[in-house]
Amino acid sequence: MLNGKYSMNQESSNSKNDFLNPVNKYYGKFTPGNLAFNANLQEFANQVSYICNLETNGKITSDEAYDKIKQLWKALKKSKTELLDQNNQSNS
Repeated sequence: MLNGKYSMNQESSNSKNDFLNPVNKYYGKFTPGNLAFNANLQEFANQVSYICNLETNGKITSDEAYDKIKQLWKALKKSKTELLDQNNQSNS
């Protein structure tokens, strides 16, 4: 950063990252767990999209795509359990 402004490379890099990994605002009931899970869910959706595109274009096999998505799903389920289910139990 120069004088509080981004250099051309930093702007380009940020724009590219924002385009490739979009993040939408969260409008639900605010809790730290809900916010974190929403971020994880958006990341899951982006990664599944990339995996599907790789498989569609023949870069990876259907079995590889399935295995990668299955791993991501397990991680998302674990995230839900840790962030949402424990939060709901403590509020009961």
